[in-house]
Amino acid sequence: MYPDLALRTVGGSVVRASDESFAAKENLIVPGPPVFDPTTFGHRGKVYDGWETRRRRTPGEDEAVVRLGAPGIVRRIVVDTTWFTGNYPPRAAVDGRADGDWFELVALSDLKGDSENAFDVRCDRRVDEVRLRIVPDGGVARLRVFGEALPDPALVAALGTVDLAAVENGGHIRDVSNRFYSEPHNLLLPGPARSMGEGWETARRRDTGNDWVEIGLAVESSLAVVELDTRYFLHNAPARAVLRSGGRTLMESELGPNTVHRVVLDDPTPVTAVRLDIHPDGGLSRVRLWGTPTAGGYRTLETRWLSAR
Repeated sequence: MYPDLALRTVGGSVVRASDESFAAKENLIVPGPPVFDPTTFGHRGKVYDGWETRRRRTPGEDEAVVRLGAPGIVRRIVVDTTWFTGNYPPRAAVDGRADGDWFELVALSDLKGDSENAFDVRCDRRVDEVRLRIVPDGGVARLRVFGEALPDPALVAALGTVDLAAVENGGHIRDVSNRFYSEPHNLLLPGPARSMGEGWETARRRDTGNDWVEIGLAVESSLAVVELDTRYFLHNAPARAVLRSGGRTLMESELGPNTVHRVVLDDPTPVTAVRLDIHPDGGLSRVRLWGTPTAGGYRTLETRWLSAR
């Protein structure tokens, strides 16, 4: 399960577009699925929740450039044309940028309208920007750039203690028991949540079990502090949480609503992934796992950094 490295809530931005006559380029990277209201028209025509260019009357193509909020290795791209039925581009390609050079991530390919057009990417270079090229024109609702964030090892070393679960540092969700109301990757986004919808919330359980999420750390690390944030979860926060790794219990804590809980850990054993069990169900805004990469973790990060240049 790779995070979306282009998402606006991760820090992504659409830096330029060749044309946005009908709908703004910034819509490409907003969270959540596109919405549609058939009654909404503006001064430029039908209002779409996406990016839409004018009808071309000359040869060429349109493009939009997105700066990734978390530069890294791209594994999968989705060109989402949801709600664009008679005005979607018939073909599209996606390029990546690293050290000022552009290279192909997705070759020029056919698109379907009103669909999530998914493409696997086989490129191990670290990407900081992507360029969506649509041929010849039309509308795209969302551009999703899923992958593995790859931070600068020198920056991580200089910071010392860092959040090893953060998306921008390479943290990611490995598995989850339930994602009924919202995505678990929200737990690892930068900054505080601004509403309950920006966290992870499960359905109400009607059995004797509990929900859980597995988090992969950026690299092997020794954890020092766990931060469990239930802000905005007033009547649906979990009652209790347990953090485990490799069969060991790292912490167990009661949880309260609308609160930032911080627990100091006394087990320095290196870990690469953790499982957070919430009892019995409910929601969290953020999970922070503060710690320091081990010597082996730094070597892994440096090796990945050098091989992706």
